[in-house]
Amino acid sequence: MSASIVNRIGKYEILGKLGDGATSVVYLAKDEFNDRQVAIKLVSQTALKDQNRGQLMHRLFLTEASLAGKLNHPHIVEIYDAVADEENAYIVMEYVSGGTLQRFTRPDNLLAIGDVIEVIYKCARALDFATQIGVIHRDIKPANILVKDNTDIKVTDFGSAAITMTERTMVDGIGTPAYMSPEQHLNLPLNLQTDIYALGVVMFQLLTGRLPFTADNIAGLAHQILNADPPLPSEIRQDIPSEIDVVVRRAMARDQTVRYMTWEQFAGDLAAIAAGAPLPKHGVLDTEKFNTLRTLSFFKSFGDVELWEVLRFSEWVDIAKDEVIINEGDPGNFFGIIVSGEARVLRKRRLLLSLLKAGECVGEMAYLSGADTLRSADVVAATDLRMIKIEVKRLENASEICRLNFDRTYLRILVERLAAANSKLAGI
Repeated sequence: MSASIVNRIGKYEILGKLGDGATSVVYLAKDEFNDRQVAIKLVSQTALKDQNRGQLMHRLFLTEASLAGKLNHPHIVEIYDAVADEENAYIVMEYVSGGTLQRFTRPDNLLAIGDVIEVIYKCARALDFATQIGVIHRDIKPANILVKDNTDIKVTDFGSAAITMTERTMVDGIGTPAYMSPEQHLNLPLNLQTDIYALGVVMFQLLTGRLPFTADNIAGLAHQILNADPPLPSEIRQDIPSEIDVVVRRAMARDQTVRYMTWEQFAGDLAAIAAGAPLPKHGVLDTEKFNTLRTLSFFKSFGDVELWEVLRFSEWVDIAKDEVIINEGDPGNFFGIIVSGEARVLRKRRLLLSLLKAGECVGEMAYLSGADTLRSADVVAATDLRMIKIEVKRLENASEICRLNFDRTYLRILVERLAAANSKLAGI
């Protein structure tokens, strides 16, 4: 099929071309059945039938196709479908309109430092999710990270991925040389640390506007990666704090025993930086909020995907000491979870019923009994506090698994309260 006159691919109406390369063309298309726009990567028939590269292209296509419906994470481009017939081989993916991170690698168009931390943190969490289902990306670079909005990103192009939970033989020599880890250049066995190295290179580039290593040819580049120490980001951009230098240097360590061994370690250090001294930023940092959610007892049964969803439909509010959070007799249209500080639950503003602390919920009967239920007590801030406020109607539109986690958590809380009440009665 000629790429210049494509009007339809399978059941999809082609709206335009998004880009092309040596072996594939990416189109913007309309999925009429689901009423959404999608991106379709059409693999070149010439490449598939090429005597030298055809077998490799076929295997890379099968790798990406095998991930359809599996990489369901808010920061990974979703693969909806994969088709291979006599005419075409193509992957149908989520369409992300904001372009790639590549445009933020120029010295005259760098992201604010805080926004870099945010982007890399979200990539780390996404790649951790991929690792947990046995996927090593192997080609992390700015061109494979799409920008949805500000610092909201999605990792894409898993065609080069190594699937560790399969008997399929891993193809060597895959990746983009400037971002390849030392073990990739040596064709050694790979694990998640090769993606950590590549993301460290991306972080360096987003911070400084240049690559840590450059050379006139691949051999020269490989020699530097295998033997030289990269400069510290702060040597190129003086406003970069030393703790960021430490994170980049560890992510890019040649010695795998020095490099981060888990995504949890890498993401944890990024979250610590985000929670420290304020950094210049243009977007809204979710990094500290997400990490806070993961530490609260209320959310201990929630997975990462559900926590990102909670961030999207909740509001974080700061409440001053003695400010009223809930009025007795008002309709219940929201509930909350205390992040920090304490709140008093009062009857008639005088009788103290309980004292709520971080991780505990406020006004939960609005969720358990419905928004029409009137509040049965006052809730007043006992200290300055921060609270996650969730409107009941917004939670009703959340995913089924997210709502299930809220149901499970509230059931656990009710059982704990019942057990405590029984213990009290037994002691009377």
